[in-house]
Amino acid sequence: MPMSATDIEAMMKEAFPDATIEIRALADDGDHYAANIVSSAFTGKSRVQQHQLVYKALKGKMGGELHALALQTSAPES
Repeated sequence: MPMSATDIEAMMKEAFPDATIEIRALADDGDHYAANIVSSAFTGKSRVQQHQLVYKALKGKMGGELHALALQTSAPES
């Protein structure tokens, strides 16, 4: 069963309450999305570490219900 952008955003908000999140569909199949996430949780972390936090927040749904997620992550600018 595919995930909705609303479901993805809810999971991100749960993991990163301070985040600014933009989710957009890359295809009309509920499987392919792009996400832009800005959160203080990413401060001081490498891009790989930031993406690992996002995958952890998805609770195992990446690669199953969610096939592809193009990520842009960053910490807020000071």
